[in-house]
This record gives sequence, structure tokens and C-alpha cells, in this order.
Amino acid sequence: MDVNKLLDGYKRTKIVRAQFEEKAKTLNANVDSLLVDWQNELKIYEKERSKMSKKELELKQELLGNKQQQINNYQQAVQKQIQEEDKKATQTVINDINDYVKDYGKQQGHQIIFGASGSGNIMYANEASDLTQTVLDGLNAEFEGQ
Repeated sequence: MDVNKLLDGYKRTKIVRAQFEEKAKTLNANVDSLLVDWQNELKIYEKERSKMSKKELELKQELLGNKQQQINNYQQAVQKQIQEEDKKATQTVINDINDYVKDYGKQQGHQIIFGASGSGNIMYANEASDLTQTVLDGLNAEFEGQ
């Protein structure tokens, strides 16, 4: 079976991917908003710095530096969260496919079903033995029946 075709053709993959992308977009928008606010504060500081005392300059520089560090930390945390959410979403789909293939194999009396990825673990197979489309159709039918 062509695992990549199963992943690409499985309808739940598209739904899970769209949900993930929407969540990632929201998280990145939060970071972008914080960056814009910080940049605006920096512009104001640059305009007004000539009117500030030495103590005010030091305080403002420290505040801007601290805020930049907080934004950087938040951005890193968001990227980590996005990676974890992506992994979790992908694993959910893979679990569905694995469960379905296991049940399909038992019901059809197969002793073994090989999965081939883009690099391919199978060097030769009779194309008539390719169960990808049959499994994909059943997987999508089961998903739509939920």
C-alpha cells in the first residue's frame, strides 16, 4: 500500500490539517501582534529619546529589552506548541489508518500488508496487489459514517 496516498486521500487528513493550520495561524497572529506593538513602542522611543533624561533612557531601554526578550520567549513557546500540535494531529490520522488497515487485513484474510512510503520499502509488487485505493475508499466511507 502507498502510505502517502492514504494520508493524502483520507478525508479526515484534510479536515485535521485545516483545523491545525487555523490554530497555527491564530497563534502566529498573536506573536505578530505583540511584535507590532513592540516595534511601535521602539519607534516612539526613537522619536522621543532626545528629550529624555539619562535615567529615563536607561529605564526605557531596559523595558524595551525585557519586552523583546518576553516576546522572543513567547514566540519560541508558540513554535514548540505548533510543532507538538502538528505531530499530534498527524498521529491521530496515522492511528486511524493503522486501525483501519489492521481490521481490513483481518477481515480480508491477509497474512501481511506492506506499506510503502516515498522512499519505498517494496522494490517490486504486482500492481494488482496494490490495496491502496480499496483501503482508502473504505477508510473514507467509515469516516463519513461517523
